[in-house]
Amino acid sequence: MIVSEVMTREILVANPEQTVQQAARMMADIDAGVLPVGENDRLVGMITDRDIAIRCVAKGKGPDAKIRDVMSHDVKYCFSDQDIDEVTRNMAEIQVRRLPVLDRDKRLVGILSLGDIATVEAMEAGEALSGISMPGGQHTQSG
Repeated sequence: MIVSEVMTREILVANPEQTVQQAARMMADIDAGVLPVGENDRLVGMITDRDIAIRCVAKGKGPDAKIRDVMSHDVKYCFSDQDIDEVTRNMAEIQVRRLPVLDRDKRLVGILSLGDIATVEAMEAGEALSGISMPGGQHTQSG
């Protein structure tokens, strides 16, 4: 299975010139703690609720601070055509819960979260369990 089959495609993208307060409102509207930051159709950063707390509020910056000044610039990402198992291992290694998803032209096309992966794996586990539970298998006790 590849990333594009499980990723979330409908995402809000913040602009680096927006304010931190606008980013916080966007996060509140979608009930998320992270937003990709894009400029000229390119991913330029990520802003998280933690960035707002640590790089903005804790340093005395107000709600009118620019996203550009508090966002994470070193963005880890994956490609939409990558194998989901490879990406999951990478997420564990770099200890992130979500990754922006780019196409091979490096345009933002979605976001992949642990929740997206868990949903698919739960469905696959359910399908396997239903197959395993079918009567008449090798170790059946009937007949």
